Amino acid sequence: MTDILMPKATAVWLIDNTSLTFGQIAAFCSLHPLEVKGIADGDVAQGVRGLDPISGSQLTRAEIATAEENAEYRMVAVVPKHIDKMINRRKTPRYTPVSRRQNRPDSIAWLVRNHPEVSDAQISKLIGTTKPTIMSVRDRSHWNASQIKPVDPVSVGLCTQIDLDGVVQLAAEKKRKMDEKAGIVADPVETDALAPTDDRVAIEEPVIPKDESAATVFGAFSDDAKPSGDEEE
Repeated sequence: MTDILMPKATAVWLIDNTSLTFGQIAAFCSLHPLEVKGIADGDVAQGVRGLDPISGSQLTRAEIATAEENAEYRMVAVVPKHIDKMINRRKTPRYTPVSRRQNRPDSIAWLVRNHPEVSDAQISKLIGTTKPTIMSVRDRSHWNASQIKPVDPVSVGLCTQIDLDGVVQLAAEKKRKMDEKAGIVADPVETDALAPTDDRVAIEEPVIPKDESAATVFGAFSDDAKPSGDEEE
């Protein structure tokens, strides 16, 4: 069924000018039957002006008459004669102003160096360039290769940061899936590297057995071994 314009306004007109059931109107206007009932009771779409679907070439009088005679019948909107020609055209390549086209090789070099996971097709679509130009920058066969310097495409206005982040994220996800399929597992990160560091050096204290006293550790002084300072004059 073709989507109709202004479904609530169309429902208002059908309620006021036909004897269709709420279910038939709801099915045609892509609304809930309770919402159609609310429109009929004045609780929903207050102040909405009815839209005639017949004058708008969305419905015929014969279709309405058939639906009024059979409560189980569901009306079908009129299909435009040229519906087959009303298709979305293929998206054209992004237009790049002449003043910015000289920045394309620099942006390609930046993407190749910083995001090697991004494919040539993604680069071509992102900044509006061609695959031969990308290949010439990759293999340094570009006519101006000696003057090419990597430049962020966002900074020169060839794309937005949102578009760049989306392409990089998509390419990284694709590469991750390919690595998993090939059985390549990334090196695990050492836990010691993630542990918080402390500049203070822990000093180990000597452990003294509980059954030893100071006398056994340092030795007892005998009367003959008293220091000379303690001898009587």
